[in-house]
Amino acid sequence: MKKNMGSKLALYPMPITVIGTMNGDKPTWTLVGHLGIIGHDRVMVSLAAPHFINGCIKTTKKLSINLVDEAMLPEADYIGSVSGNKTDKSDVFEFILGDSGTPIVTASPLTIECSVVDIYETPNFESFICTIDNTYVDEKHLDTDGKINYNTLKPVLFEFPTYQYLRTGDVIGKCLTFKNKEDT
Repeated sequence: MKKNMGSKLALYPMPITVIGTMNGDKPTWTLVGHLGIIGHDRVMVSLAAPHFINGCIKTTKKLSINLVDEAMLPEADYIGSVSGNKTDKSDVFEFILGDSGTPIVTASPLTIECSVVDIYETPNFESFICTIDNTYVDEKHLDTDGKINYNTLKPVLFEFPTYQYLRTGDVIGKCLTFKNKEDT
């Protein structure tokens, strides 16, 4: 029997990411575990409204989404524990500027450059609706067909209720290959 737990956000685990944008001539970063796909050409990045980076994103109308792997987790966790209002986080990661002008964490296995096209506000949160400008992936994470290989690119997952980081797991099966009972 299922228990009704009320209105609980329970869509976890989620990939953990470092969001970057420019603050003048320096990058600024924050750790984000609340993102979503809202179409094949749109993503959403949800941030608490008081975050320092929100103002920078509103100014530049650009951001980068940098997937976190285990190698970069200590630095990613750090930037999520200090406020950009009090701490300059610009030198935490080595970075390059992408073709759209966003800072790209060089240690990240996959980065998506985005343009902000809308901001959806809810109590205490601002969700940035973005188009995808460019996607960069370390070549070692491409398969022979040039597609991203998530068997080698293993993003760290975040589970909110317990604030834990998780490893990605094993392949269970290929999508759309499980048969209905009626089909057998």
